[in-house]
Amino acid sequence: MASRVVTVAFQGVEARRVDVEVQLTGGEMKFMLVGLGDKAVAESRERVRAAFAGLGLAMPSKRIIANLAPADLPKEGSHYDLPIALAVMAAMGILPPDALTEWAAMGELSLDGRIVGISGALPAAVAAGAMGLGLICPEASGAEAAWAGDTRILAAPSLIAVVNHFRGTQILSPPKPGPMMDGERVPDLRDVKGQENAKRALEIAAAGGHNLLFSGPPGSGKSMMAARLPGLLPPLSPTELLETSMVHSVAGLIAKGALTRTRPFRTPHHSASMAALTGGGLKVKPGEVSLAHNGVLFLDELPEFSSQALDSLRQPLETGEVVVARANAHVRYPARFQLVAAQNPCKCGMGGAGRGACGRAPRCQTDYQMKVSGPFMDRIDLQIDVPPVTAADLALPAPAEGTAEAAARVALARQLQADRAADTANGDGAPQRPGAGRFPGKDRRPGPGRSRPAGQGGRGWRADRARLDPHPAAGPDYRRP
Repeated sequence: MASRVVTVAFQGVEARRVDVEVQLTGGEMKFMLVGLGDKAVAESRERVRAAFAGLGLAMPSKRIIANLAPADLPKEGSHYDLPIALAVMAAMGILPPDALTEWAAMGELSLDGRIVGISGALPAAVAAGAMGLGLICPEASGAEAAWAGDTRILAAPSLIAVVNHFRGTQILSPPKPGPMMDGERVPDLRDVKGQENAKRALEIAAAGGHNLLFSGPPGSGKSMMAARLPGLLPPLSPTELLETSMVHSVAGLIAKGALTRTRPFRTPHHSASMAALTGGGLKVKPGEVSLAHNGVLFLDELPEFSSQALDSLRQPLETGEVVVARANAHVRYPARFQLVAAQNPCKCGMGGAGRGACGRAPRCQTDYQMKVSGPFMDRIDLQIDVPPVTAADLALPAPAEGTAEAAARVALARQLQADRAADTANGDGAPQRPGAGRFPGKDRRPGPGRSRPAGQGGRGWRADRARLDPHPAAGPDYRRP
């Protein structure tokens, strides 16, 4: 009879169920591992042998067959060590036969039997809870897995500790969730002198979740203002925190189970490849667009990025997710981010006006900016020119308003958007007219028996309505769907 232990296989942030089945049969003494595993999974046989030897246990003198089902699902990573070892122990009779029926397990084994921390503990715990199971994980990953809510977590430091727990000789206590960190200190907007128009555009972009492009000469403060955008954005909601943390967990970026409500701010170098931005590699790790999920992706020196890398962002900007295609699977990662980019007017940097102007303007500017495709630029909502900072601007005292004051206005604007979205349906479920209820006694939409003002055609009417209600059909998130 085969023993069975449940574990998971990762496809993006989704953790799919995998059953580890172990059977001891007669014949040549051999350890067989089947089920479409990669090199790390195949090497788990040797780690399990060494861990057993470290505990003073001998492998059974029988043929051991370990099957990872379903067999057509690719398995990657070293977290299959622990479930394979537990299934072998159950087949040998070291563990009670029904001890592991209500648990899933994941973890890498060291040669002396310790259970090493792994990435992906949080999505694995969420998946185990959805299956009605608890999760056995490394002690180093217990604080991260404990954020999964009501899922039972057993965080064990070693393989012998798991055995003693189920035999009742040394009961392990459930771990506590890691700390909620404040995140890195965000620079204050008060540090930026001058550039009032650009700072106003930054505040509008934060209020509406708009993609933004700064264009100006070096030293005008483009990167400086972009780095202050996270301070204007509200903290992550509980749902957003879970989504973002699951992506970071798969990428191995959560240290000691510590989470933060500060929105991600990713700044890849312009030499980044398409796989680095959208995700990929041998094990299809999340890229920068997914690591910036629910946060900000800042692309400095925009035209210096390769055209292939930039055009690969067009789909995530539209759909809010990225799909990495492989011959045997399609991996999906969430990628709903706010794009902020910065560029110089031309290759020389200064453009065609002012001191140090480019001598090849305007051709140099045209050639440089043509490196970015039109469809990509169409996805950037706000584009603003940032003039050079003068000596008079630098001599000015610090602005009276900083990040705190601007963030308060952004929070108020977002709350108004959320309130308006809550009123977009009437009692019968029909969509409400854009702007209805915001201007008491003034229904600007012509109804039966009411005509538009003379000389006002359909296009002009839409333009006027858009001026009064700039986001007539959007919900609380005004980025592109």
